[in-house]
Amino acid sequence: MNKPCVLLTGFERFDGEPVNPSEEIVRRLDGKTTSDHVIVGAILPVAFAEAPQVLAELIDRHRPALVITLGQAGGRAELSIERVAINLIDARIADNADLQPIDVEVVAHAPPAYYSSLPVKAINAELAERGIPAALSLSAGSFVCNQVFYWVCHLLSNDYPGTRGGFIHVPWLPEQALRHPGQPSLPLETMIAGVHAAIECSLRTGKDLHVAGGTTH
Repeated sequence: MNKPCVLLTGFERFDGEPVNPSEEIVRRLDGKTTSDHVIVGAILPVAFAEAPQVLAELIDRHRPALVITLGQAGGRAELSIERVAINLIDARIADNADLQPIDVEVVAHAPPAYYSSLPVKAINAELAERGIPAALSLSAGSFVCNQVFYWVCHLLSNDYPGTRGGFIHVPWLPEQALRHPGQPSLPLETMIAGVHAAIECSLRTGKDLHVAGGTTH
């Protein structure tokens, strides 16, 4: 019998960057086994028209027990465990297909927002215990990352109610930060360890921690 799988996605490079850390993390973890689940890695296009279709096909093909999507968030200093996906696309820049939608819904006539179904607070605590920089985040932006996050939540809620999923943003790599003086970064190995720990935590945690994790601003 085949082992159950975890679907882990990242994005191709965009906005002139020579690399996308989410892509590198996925390539390194693809095929690994953790908690008796095989990690299936896939790279999504940074394209509003294509990314949701590719994601839906991947979920339908692999029927994963868990879906974690990754994206690059240059300027952030830690792994950002996203809590809320909003039904809004408002692109500051064009995607890789040269599309730049402004103020449109991710899914028409769908809820204004979804919460991640990952145990976000347990993941945050797990990473802190391991000394991996991480923080809970209330905004995944309004670009393709948020679009994919919303699609994950929408698909799982409507078509795969037994499957959990969510989104984690990762910082620039040190070689990228050299092109952005004064901006933070994390080594690839640290981010790989953090994402792997997030997968393990999600697979073994049923009920999330009931601890304070909000902000005052």
